[in-house]
Amino acid sequence: MEENIKESLGRFLSTALQANSVQVVRAALLSGGAVQENWLLDLQITGGPFDGMLNTVLRCDSPTAGVAISHGRAQEFALLQTVFNAGVAVPQPLCLCTDLSVFGRPFFLMRRVAGTAAGHVLVKDTRYAPDRAALARQLGRELARIHSVKPPVDALGFLANYEESPAQYRIQTQRAFLDKHHTAYPALEWGLRWLERHAPARGDIALTHGDFRTGNYMVNENGLTGILDWEFAGWSDPMEDIGWFCAKCWRFGRDDLQAGGIGLREDFYAGYESESGHTIDRDQIHYWEVMAHVKWAVVAIEQAQRHCSGEENSLLLALTGHMVPELEWEILNMTESS
Repeated sequence: MEENIKESLGRFLSTALQANSVQVVRAALLSGGAVQENWLLDLQITGGPFDGMLNTVLRCDSPTAGVAISHGRAQEFALLQTVFNAGVAVPQPLCLCTDLSVFGRPFFLMRRVAGTAAGHVLVKDTRYAPDRAALARQLGRELARIHSVKPPVDALGFLANYEESPAQYRIQTQRAFLDKHHTAYPALEWGLRWLERHAPARGDIALTHGDFRTGNYMVNENGLTGILDWEFAGWSDPMEDIGWFCAKCWRFGRDDLQAGGIGLREDFYAGYESESGHTIDRDQIHYWEVMAHVKWAVVAIEQAQRHCSGEENSLLLALTGHMVPELEWEILNMTESS
């Protein structure tokens, strides 16, 4: 990060954090993230409520356009504030900046939490949260706390409201994308038709994370430290998050551990049910796992298109597109008997 940018950030953060002065003593771009950028910032703060050294993460827009359905940083900051106030284990949101003269892009700052979020590491290395049954239950409890936020919420007025069932709303969204895309995907069309035929009626509506999975939470040797990445949150059926977390495409090869590749379903369900006071309808989970594979396939196509179109030269985005055939195969396997 260039020195003039550090100085600009220091001036802005001095005001935002009610400090006499803020110096950026370390700045490093963190790996991962095909849609957003995350910067590690160590701040030396003089005066105010955060006096001393403060370890933070700056989250900003990608230099090029992100996935169309993702929220902007101001919206994600509002979501983070809402769930933080609801008692969800998330990094503390600190401040938001929409003035492009400060960093060149909108951003928000949050406290840095310890651990790793790398899914391929977490499913194999049990030095992180060695009690995996406890981790699964803890994740279930945190998801239930997220779902305790019900509409309307004034600060979340930007979230889409719709009259149809969440299932039908998701089907329409995925179909609209595929109808406009230059390449046909018959297996995904089959999946959408199956989802249409088996769609559950509109029921309980709650705030859903939209990407609640291994890879989007931080874990250290003691357990869960924070839920990350709120850019796809919205009002939906709570079962959508549960199906997404348990879907095979997010187990990172640990298909024996169907709760995110880190634990057993029943431990995850038990944590959710103990916190929410509601029994999970097991019959609905299969439906939302099929939905998860269709949704992820569509997102993968969209991300690959960003590379193939020349919009963003990214090996990560290009490789994401190669996941689609495996997702199609799983959709066919999951729907062949019904």
